[in-house]
Amino acid sequence: MKKKLTSLLMASVALTLVISGCSSTKESAATNAASTAAATEKAAASKPASPVEITFWNMFGGGEGDFVDQIIKGYNESQKEVTVKQLRLESNEYYAKLSTALSSSKGPDVAVAHVDRISPFVKAKQIVPVDQLASKIGFDLKQISDSNIKSVSYDGKPYAVPLDTHFHMFYYNKDLLKKAELLNDDGTPKLGDLSPEGFKKTLAQIHAKVPDVQALAVNTPYFQEPFLNLYYEAGGDLLNAESNKAAINNEKALNVLKFYMDLYNNKYTDLNDKTPWDSFHNGKAAFWFGGVWEAGLLLGEKSPNIGAMPLPAIFGSQTHWGSSHLLVIPSYVAPEKQEAAAKFMKYFSEVGGKTWGQAGHVPANSAVTTSDEYKKLPYRNYFIEAQKTVKFAPKTDKYTTIITTVSESLQNIIFGKQSPEDGLKTLDKQINDILSN
Repeated sequence: MKKKLTSLLMASVALTLVISGCSSTKESAATNAASTAAATEKAAASKPASPVEITFWNMFGGGEGDFVDQIIKGYNESQKEVTVKQLRLESNEYYAKLSTALSSSKGPDVAVAHVDRISPFVKAKQIVPVDQLASKIGFDLKQISDSNIKSVSYDGKPYAVPLDTHFHMFYYNKDLLKKAELLNDDGTPKLGDLSPEGFKKTLAQIHAKVPDVQALAVNTPYFQEPFLNLYYEAGGDLLNAESNKAAINNEKALNVLKFYMDLYNNKYTDLNDKTPWDSFHNGKAAFWFGGVWEAGLLLGEKSPNIGAMPLPAIFGSQTHWGSSHLLVIPSYVAPEKQEAAAKFMKYFSEVGGKTWGQAGHVPANSAVTTSDEYKKLPYRNYFIEAQKTVKFAPKTDKYTTIITTVSESLQNIIFGKQSPEDGLKTLDKQINDILSN
């Protein structure tokens, strides 16, 4: 009996030791696991997260491309959260490739677009509104001028961040005007009566006194732009207020066309000049309706003989053609990359805008255009003045087709294939056909 009792006691002690041993092992393992997890978490926290990489598509070449390179470099070096890698495409193939990318949900994380190109993207829900993203990263869109924000808003929501407004200025060659006795003491041109007939008299004087140059180089290869400048001055529109019917076959358009036809017929400008921008730059034209993007080439210390001012109100008002470069985010982009793209947009607008302004475009960010740095650039006070009266394209997803048709029809008119009257009548019908299909 004693032997049995002793055996039972020994077994009990052994079982207690075993159970105690198992419990100690579990507690030790749990303690070790917790320590390991804490160490891993601490190591992860101390190790910097990899930056989010986003791809930026644009079509900027030449001098513009150099400014964009500076902006991207500056952004990448300014922080460690986002890395921007750009893909620069040829301008003549850019929108075809961007449209394919948006349709296939495979392409850039952020891209440049023109204001007159985004309507189809908005309609197809291929780009996202930017207001909530901007708010999330502390980007105040109220910095952007009202006209720019309005131009990219659909149903009250902005679908892009406008970078600039670009349009045409009235450039003039001071040396040629002096020869024509049309230069004021302050270096500005004597324009006389600002009316179609008055302006033609000014051109006639240049033609008579400096006959070996064009009085006005007209952008005949892209004639839709100089046409729209003066047509908008006259109060004209391409479409009606609802953007569902053509509004171009009228007396205003006819008068503008006849004005330009008179310039060609009187040899004040060369109908066959395929590079009028070069003609002006090379001193072979006295006047030029040129883009603000030409400011880096035409204005400044290297070109003291060239000045700039807003387009003269030849047809009664200062309203003129304008467009805008924007940044858009495709809908297929993941939320993390959308936020990263928004941060890049903010930098491009607020900081890069100062660099972009040097290219000639008028930055959309008012904090940039009101800065002393921007105001010190040559003639920028006139640029800001001219920006206030631009007229953007009508908001229709068919604008690209419409403006292509306008361009082709205007070429037929100025080269004599159709009379202005017949050409406008045909163009009106073509636009209505586009809108109805």
